[in-house]
Amino acid sequence: MKDIMDLHTHSIASGHAYSTMKEMIAAAQDKGLALLGITEHAPKLPGTCQYLYFHNFRVVPRKYGNLELMLGAELNILNSQGEVDLSDYSLQKIDYAVASLHSICMKPGSKEENTAAIVNAMKIPKVKIIGHPDNGLYPVDYEALAQAAKEYHVLLELNNSSLDPRSSRSNPEINILEMLKYCKKYQTMVIMDSDAHIDLDVGNHQRVIELLATTEFPEDLIINSSVDKLKKLFNAK
Repeated sequence: MKDIMDLHTHSIASGHAYSTMKEMIAAAQDKGLALLGITEHAPKLPGTCQYLYFHNFRVVPRKYGNLELMLGAELNILNSQGEVDLSDYSLQKIDYAVASLHSICMKPGSKEENTAAIVNAMKIPKVKIIGHPDNGLYPVDYEALAQAAKEYHVLLELNNSSLDPRSSRSNPEINILEMLKYCKKYQTMVIMDSDAHIDLDVGNHQRVIELLATTEFPEDLIINSSVDKLKKLFNAK
């Protein structure tokens, strides 16, 4: 499987990650990636950067040899209405957003409430990826997510970090397999991401790849092989 991108990573600016932006870029180059996305946690997560951080991305070069850099944010979904923790003005300053549920920012609700939170966040134009929708702490309707992601041109994430045995996320493997079943049914695109919080993990999708090998999930629904395909989907929204 061709794998040339990683769109969900964190540098030291997120407060609980351990490598600089320069180190993350170097790691992506060493691994031969064509596209790296750095997505610092948005302001509601304790210890992360504040909104002004996302307003100054224009000063950062976006090409490093054969590597292209995109700069975004991992937004916190705050409620079942899909509200997030950057304003519309701030969202215009970033390249794209990953939207995720974190228990420190939104307490788990019912399956209906959690599903509504994610689906409503998908409607935000800058939201291109739903981060770690595999966390069983937030029960969701995966069929509804797959249908909505298809409709709103959003990628559902296969999060390598979730599959780490040390992860605190609940039942990720079972949930990913359930999600993939509906993504296959509705031809919904997915993306493999590392959720790296240190440069050593940039581009590391090995656990996801091993899980995918146990399925018959179509490779053409995994966007990691084509930057052009990813940009076409991003622009379709």
